[in-house]
Amino acid sequence: MQNNRQLKMTIRKLLSTSVLIGVCGANGVAVAADERESLETLKATTTNLIDLLIEEGVLSKDKAEAIKKKAAQDAAQQVKQMKSLEAKANETGETTEPAESSVRVQYVPEHVKKEMRDELKKEVMTELNYKAGERLAMPTWVDRFTFNGDLRLRFQQDNFGKDEEGNYTSLSSLNDVKRDLGIKNASEERRRFRTRARLGVDVKVNDWLTGGMRFTTGLLSTPVTPNQTGGIAQGKYEFGLDRAFLNAKPRDWLTVQAGRFANPMMSTDLLWDPDLAFDGVAATFTPKINDRLTSFTTIGAFPIEEVESSQENKAEDKWIYALQTGIKWQSANKSTARIALSYFDYKNVEGKKNPVGLNIYDATAPKWRQGGNNTFDINVNNLSSSILNVNKNTVIGLASKFKQINLTGEIDLLTYSPVHVTLTADYVKNIGFDAKEISRRTGSLRLAEETDGYQALVSVGHNSFSGPADVPVKRHDWRVGLGYKYVEADAVLDGYTDSNFHLGGSDAKGWLLTGEYGIDKNAWLGARYFSTDEISGFPSGFPLSIDVFLIDFIAKF
Repeated sequence: MQNNRQLKMTIRKLLSTSVLIGVCGANGVAVAADERESLETLKATTTNLIDLLIEEGVLSKDKAEAIKKKAAQDAAQQVKQMKSLEAKANETGETTEPAESSVRVQYVPEHVKKEMRDELKKEVMTELNYKAGERLAMPTWVDRFTFNGDLRLRFQQDNFGKDEEGNYTSLSSLNDVKRDLGIKNASEERRRFRTRARLGVDVKVNDWLTGGMRFTTGLLSTPVTPNQTGGIAQGKYEFGLDRAFLNAKPRDWLTVQAGRFANPMMSTDLLWDPDLAFDGVAATFTPKINDRLTSFTTIGAFPIEEVESSQENKAEDKWIYALQTGIKWQSANKSTARIALSYFDYKNVEGKKNPVGLNIYDATAPKWRQGGNNTFDINVNNLSSSILNVNKNTVIGLASKFKQINLTGEIDLLTYSPVHVTLTADYVKNIGFDAKEISRRTGSLRLAEETDGYQALVSVGHNSFSGPADVPVKRHDWRVGLGYKYVEADAVLDGYTDSNFHLGGSDAKGWLLTGEYGIDKNAWLGARYFSTDEISGFPSGFPLSIDVFLIDFIAKF
């Protein structure tokens, strides 16, 4: 405490001396030019030290301002005394010495100024617990970390079409039909308050290697949504590790990611939910063709589910192998156009029927689904039998294999900069579907080919809402969008597509309307409306219609 008071007194004394020079010059008091320059330098140095002490937490901003104010008052009082003494000397012709409290501006030897600087530096270092000569800042390793995050508060309302009223039984008892959606409600409106909180840290390991981690809310068994539905009775929210990766950039044109990371490919939510994390490894090549053209190619291997195979468990590990290549063009006004062609090969995701009396293929069933894909009962052979001593448990497996061809394009026009006009189109075809092979593998299932999906979207406004963490959303930023999506039952893997459109999954078509508005820096309101219908329909003859309305308040930091 004593050292702190001495430090403040020393700073105030130095600052008042330098302020005095400025006041003297402004009021016509003779000051040597070289001394004025030296003491102005001292004033700037002292002011910078005060600012540094505020940053280090030694001084509060209020106390620093008080020191500056007191220094200015002291200097003004000293000038007043000097003027009074000079006036008295002019009237009487006598030389009058100033009072002890006055400061006379005179030549300050260089060695005295050096001693004053060293004394001040020593006191500051002592107060901040630094050794002489060390960097007056945080430890260097702190500079390698960058924190980011956001908080989203959501109101969600789900409405169902009138055709579903009175047909709850046929819509919910789906374990024995090809559309196992697991629906519990298809008639009553549902309103929920939901929260998403994310906290991430990026770290710079060296010049070519970076990494990151991110924690997020949401059910730990749900890969596609970090939303946590509000409810006092449920207790604490779950908070899990959603990102953990290393990112190597050995060349300007090569990036390699490994661990759990964001989608490394150009895509839309037709195939992948925006919150889906990818495990595995991906390499992206971005050689520059010329000043306007850049190519990009990504290859990746992503494990879906590890299976411990054995004589009792004949299922195998499930993977996604990906290849994407494309071109990006940029105009003189920074408008861009991108197009990408992709191939995704899903290994071992289709179900296999159990032999009579055995459950060796149960693990071919997916751990996570949203609904829409054609399915069958893997355990259909194991009917309840006292002879076989086997109880039939329904195990739902995917009927089709998945091998997708995907074409994605985007045009981002900056003709009206900073407003963007963005056109996006996406098409997918599952070439892995084979009706004869499905019938042979499942035993009897006959399926129509439903393997196409597409989406078109136009948006107008500012792109800061979907930009990286270091791009701020500004007050009065805005964006609106309108789109149409059509995705047949086996066009995409239903577990990993958008979780909001038709409440998730495939076998749906409909319109989507979006809007965002910035109410202040890094704080904005968002709204989305989805009006969807099921494409194929249920055995009851009533296609499932779902309208989803979302209102979000987001704060990014």
